[in-house]
Amino acid sequence: MKAARSGTKDGLEKTKIAVMRRVSFLQRKDQLGKDQEDDAGYLDVAVSEVKHPPPQLSPMPEGLTSQQVVRRHILGSIIQSERSYLESLRRILQEYHRPLMEADPRILSPRKIRPIFYRLREITQCHSMFQIALASRVAEWDSSEKIGDLFVASFSKSMVLDVYSDYVNNFTNAMALIKKACMSKPAFLEFLKKKQAASVDRITLYGLMVKPIQRFPQFILLLQDMLKNTPKGHVDRLPLQLALTELEMLAEKLNEQKRVADQIAETQQLARSVSDRLLSKQLNSEQGSLVLCETLIETVYGERGQVLKSKERKVFLFDDVLICANINVNVPVFNNTLLYQELQELQHDLSVVEEVTLLVGTLQGTYQNLNTTVAQDWCLALQRLIRIKEDQIQSANKCRLRLQVPGRPDKSGRPVSFMVVFNTPNPLSKISWVNRLHLAKIALREENTPGWLCGEDDGKTMAPFWYPLLACRMPVFATKSLDRKLEAALHNPVHCALLGFSAASTSLPQGYLWVAGGGDGSQGQLEIFSLNRPTPRAVKSLQLGSPVHCLDYVPEPSPSEDMEAGAERTPLEIGSTVCVGLNDGSILVYGSLDTAAQCLLTLHNPEGCPVLCLKHSPRFLFAGLRNGSMMVYRRNEGGDLWKADSCRSVAVGSEPVRTLLVLEDSVWASCGNSVTVIDVSSLTTQKFEVHPDPMVSVAHMVRAGGGVWMAFSEGSSIRLFHTETLELLQEINISTRSALLNPGQKNMRVTSLLICQGLLWVGTAQGFIITLPVPKLEGIPKITGKGMISLNAHCGPVDFLVATASALSPNLLKRDSVADGPDSACGGEDRSDTSSQESLQQSSSAQGDGRGKGRGVLLQYKLRSTSGLPGRPLTATGDEASDSSLESLEHSVEDGSIYELSDDPEMWVRGRSCERDGGRRDRVTSAAVISGGKGFRRLKEGASAGTRTSGEGLENTLMVWQLPLTV
Repeated sequence: MKAARSGTKDGLEKTKIAVMRRVSFLQRKDQLGKDQEDDAGYLDVAVSEVKHPPPQLSPMPEGLTSQQVVRRHILGSIIQSERSYLESLRRILQEYHRPLMEADPRILSPRKIRPIFYRLREITQCHSMFQIALASRVAEWDSSEKIGDLFVASFSKSMVLDVYSDYVNNFTNAMALIKKACMSKPAFLEFLKKKQAASVDRITLYGLMVKPIQRFPQFILLLQDMLKNTPKGHVDRLPLQLALTELEMLAEKLNEQKRVADQIAETQQLARSVSDRLLSKQLNSEQGSLVLCETLIETVYGERGQVLKSKERKVFLFDDVLICANINVNVPVFNNTLLYQELQELQHDLSVVEEVTLLVGTLQGTYQNLNTTVAQDWCLALQRLIRIKEDQIQSANKCRLRLQVPGRPDKSGRPVSFMVVFNTPNPLSKISWVNRLHLAKIALREENTPGWLCGEDDGKTMAPFWYPLLACRMPVFATKSLDRKLEAALHNPVHCALLGFSAASTSLPQGYLWVAGGGDGSQGQLEIFSLNRPTPRAVKSLQLGSPVHCLDYVPEPSPSEDMEAGAERTPLEIGSTVCVGLNDGSILVYGSLDTAAQCLLTLHNPEGCPVLCLKHSPRFLFAGLRNGSMMVYRRNEGGDLWKADSCRSVAVGSEPVRTLLVLEDSVWASCGNSVTVIDVSSLTTQKFEVHPDPMVSVAHMVRAGGGVWMAFSEGSSIRLFHTETLELLQEINISTRSALLNPGQKNMRVTSLLICQGLLWVGTAQGFIITLPVPKLEGIPKITGKGMISLNAHCGPVDFLVATASALSPNLLKRDSVADGPDSACGGEDRSDTSSQESLQQSSSAQGDGRGKGRGVLLQYKLRSTSGLPGRPLTATGDEASDSSLESLEHSVEDGSIYELSDDPEMWVRGRSCERDGGRRDRVTSAAVISGGKGFRRLKEGASAGTRTSGEGLENTLMVWQLPLTV
């Protein structure tokens, strides 16, 4: 009772135990309940290492090829990696979990121990079973050389997803419990320190427990290496691709569950913290979705632009509201004035050190650590610090986020707004905030509330926040033409040097959109739209003498491709081009530089047969014709254009060649219900049937990873074929609910196909657009998730789907980080070592130290040590003394602070490298998908025709879906 009166959780636990000792049935019930909760659906099986020894590779036999040798080495890495991982899991259970549970007196209560090590026993069991199967497979490696199917069988089980999901979602909570226990229980911290000191590798408990978070990225990298060194036709090729797909899907599911769990936890914590009951109720209703959450610094400026005060704020961006919360932490004022003052101090110090260097050169003695070489290294280090400070000054504006916030109306009722200024941690963070705020406003429009509907569960599944949003729609042609039909479109990426920092965060992918229109008449038309803004803008229109059937964008050849082709570059650089296939059999080649659109070359085929499709490889241009043949044009050896007199014809079949697909060393050409694989170098052919009905023809082909998705002229099914074995891997019917169809409409038919950022886009003859999730890596792009149908549709067939993507200009990001690698001004010098780089970064990041006088800076740039220089060290201590400041421990010392995770480690699939990996350049990619067809309408269940916008039913219309920036 005394423990109960103390009011603590431990006291409550002691009270429960005391009561249960007197009431036996309560004790039995509680113990049974704990066991059931901890072991629900789990059977603990002891694995004997005597009966099941760990996998061991036999000695390497003679006569192996180089690829077989590499595959054996990668298999050895898999064995060693798995053995080390399993030992780490068992070490957690045997050296931490068991001693804590059996300690007397108790170090921690079982109520706190169980959530810390939640699901670790189950994960260990999964990998113990995997190791037994791995040992069996390794024993027969020299005869089978097959490992991919083992990964599929071991990690496609639902139990693996369940236990890893529970562990990953609980990881942040477990680290918080450890941190709290380190602060409140000195015995627990002492226990952790002893365990670390007793271990050979001196790894912390955090270092052990983070390994399950990193396991699947490690598996994916190992399998990618194995696949890269597995030749085509090998028995393990397809199983490895399937295994890579299985692991990617598993990791994506864990990522998504972790994202949802973190979103719910952040929202619940915010709901508990706010005092406004209405807002708290709104947050607890779970109607809003958390889009972005980050700690920013709110800054108040004076009339002269000086910083008056600054304070940390936790800013939450939901899909319908922006919330700014207080944090009870004082933040030092940091502004440009302080940066300029620090820059002046560094410049003064550099001039002093340069004078010292001249004086050091007059020394009569020779000393290791006091000579001209060391003094010049001091100058180099100060020069680098000056460049870092200049970068910080120039990037300050790129971290300033200004928001115009509406306030309460004034006395006259007029709307009032005020400016709030936040400083983001880095320019990438600002880009992300500007882009997400822009998309959040788009998401509130009527056409996006909702924008997508799951066709498999009666609308219960909501589209996640990263799903494409309909940004705009617009007519294709300036004048209405009922008989003009859209044929094709492409994206011509061109970087716009004048695009501003914030504009680049909200605009569509940079470049131009080419749209081709034709019809039954004798004229064709090309419309060119600029995408360097949130909405496409028509900039040029070209009239052609024949209807257009197809387009193909040919990027400028890379130097490596020219070397392979044996070409020598000419002084005249043509650059990227756009090829246009016409109904009269000619191919027009346009220069794609901006909007000049100058016709550089015209290619003809001898038959004058209409060109239905175009595709290119580094050395060839392929044209599929209506008469069932394919024309091949070779690239000029001395330039970027194609040889007009190098035309070769390949007979594909008797029906039109409707679509082409270029792979690494072959091109696929569809003719009727079959596809012909043509070797690029020899032009030899191999034909295989892809549909049993001879009246059906292949209409569309798209490739992702090791598979090709095909759509047909009839029917609502799409089929997946392997690129190497040509076997059918999957068939999907994309028919949607009949409630969305117009009266009299027949089964759906696919009219366009596209793969973009992990989504397979399907356009139909009914105007519907359907998306299906597919893997992004080089595995097999099979579909396992639920499909979504857009509630924004065309009134007629979807004539084309085109992906647009571009990376933001490096000029916008070049001052993103001071750790991006060696400075451009020092390009001719040796790269500095890691310790000196880190010391400089630490000195430059010490912004909260006022004038920087309270902290020493280790001035090193090129020299790690002076031990290699002549002379004796100049020091006041004995020769046996060593400078321990340059030594770095391999692992951190056990301390409660290492378990403080303000942001959960993003190591799962994204695998972001830490800030000290200076070789990495941040890449920000913008993407959008554009569809073209007749008219626009909103789909509504129960209203068969949907809501059609008046006057737009027969007008050719573009719809633009924007995706979030990938930062």
